Amino acid sequence: MHRLEVDVWQAQARLGQQLLRWGGFSAAIGIFLTILPGQRFLNGLGSQTALWGLIDAVIAWLGIRSAHRKITAPDAHLPVKQHKAREALHRTLWINTILDVGYVMGGLVLANSIGRRDSFWRGSGLGIIIQGGFLLIFDALHALSLRPAQCTDVHKGGNDEC
Repeated sequence: MHRLEVDVWQAQARLGQQLLRWGGFSAAIGIFLTILPGQRFLNGLGSQTALWGLIDAVIAWLGIRSAHRKITAPDAHLPVKQHKAREALHRTLWINTILDVGYVMGGLVLANSIGRRDSFWRGSGLGIIIQGGFLLIFDALHALSLRPAQCTDVHKGGNDEC
């Protein structure tokens, strides 16, 4: 994993593009699995894969749109703005990583509770595990690669230099 671009808005757009590709892939595969006749396990897997893929794609699109809007702001490249935005993105990625652990655990619970009696729900649980697992790795790796730069001058009272 390479370190993300210096410009935080470029980094955010790149993350969004990667997530958009995953979301589109997941939605397409999920829809295909959902329509297979007589395959309850695969239908359950597909339903979660398609749903999570669509949600990921919407989140990605919003992130890309936000990054493109912010990158054109007159003060977008001031060090103080870059630093604060990088800190916020870094924090968001770690919060998402924690949530992703919960998604994987929820999928395990679903697969091993209702899923023991019904293959649709076992497939749904596996779908949640796969999607949550991908997001866990995605968010954690990007959080690790996007360490906020030291910017002590920002905290000294508005100096625009880091």
